[in-house]
Amino acid sequence: MKEITLSYRAPSAAVRAVRLHSDVYKRDGSPVFKRRGRSRSWELRLRAPEGVHRLEYQLELVHADGSTEIVNDPENPLRASAPFGDRSVLELDKYEPPVWLDDEEAPPGSLEPFSVRSRLLRAAVEGLLWSPHGVDSETPLPALYVHDGPEYAKHAHLLRLFDSAIAELEVRPFRAALLQPPGNRNESYAASTRYANALATELVPQIDELAHTIDLRGARVAMGASLGALAAFHAHRAQPRLFGGLFLQSGSFFTRATDGQESGFARFARVTRFVGSVLRDDDRRDPIPVVMTCGKTEENVANNRALRDALVRQRYDVRLYEHPDVHNWVSWRDALHPHLVNLLDRLWA
Repeated sequence: MKEITLSYRAPSAAVRAVRLHSDVYKRDGSPVFKRRGRSRSWELRLRAPEGVHRLEYQLELVHADGSTEIVNDPENPLRASAPFGDRSVLELDKYEPPVWLDDEEAPPGSLEPFSVRSRLLRAAVEGLLWSPHGVDSETPLPALYVHDGPEYAKHAHLLRLFDSAIAELEVRPFRAALLQPPGNRNESYAASTRYANALATELVPQIDELAHTIDLRGARVAMGASLGALAAFHAHRAQPRLFGGLFLQSGSFFTRATDGQESGFARFARVTRFVGSVLRDDDRRDPIPVVMTCGKTEENVANNRALRDALVRQRYDVRLYEHPDVHNWVSWRDALHPHLVNLLDRLWA
């Protein structure tokens, strides 16, 4: 197992401690740097974590007055994009970025903003409608509904994947609705019946009309990551005919047995009630194809495995792919191909 060495030179002697912040070490506690004598130089040596090919991290500085500060590693120029700011990243020996990231020849599709009203949510839901290059705007096509869609586009390069997959004839042309979460994301996406009903009766019908979605069973697929994956799956269970397939990444399928660390989440009880009801179910009359991805060592892997097992018992065509990373946008990006592309091709060929 390879050893990693990180070095940090503090800007002043007022830094009294340096810790490594990374989701990889979330359960075991933050590794602590050692100071070199009485200098301002700090060093950390640790073994590369098993089951992980990349390491996203930041440094926590503890100052003499007890205050703390989170910074990126000034010795490492490589950064990973994230919603709350970039993070330092180490790409370990076995890591290879997806080849489609370098596909600059595929002609890009087009984006149009949209806003649709919901009486149930008492709000407008905004997003972006992506259409493939070279297809007439009124041509009926299947549709992919993407929770947190603009963030997927920004942090996981989702639209480049779309462009590349269509140019390479890996999947037929389609449109994608990149949805912003309405209002409070933690409320809307946390197994909310109000949101699921609004999606089925108000939002999807309006967006289908804008997108000229084919009116066929299986023409609509939903995807999301973390709470966005939970919301897509919950919408399917509440409204079984809404989607013909699901692509779920690192879903927040919390249970009391596996996710006690999340008990402070405001909607923890509502989520665990819903997931518990799914895990206890024995059969379903309306199973659809479901593809799941999850990091091998992230906290959500246990509840994703439990959901997979329950869906197998309920006669779903379900597949869980575990990959060497944790809970972040690059992890989800790296699992898009071939798993999302294969699901869309199976449903829309």
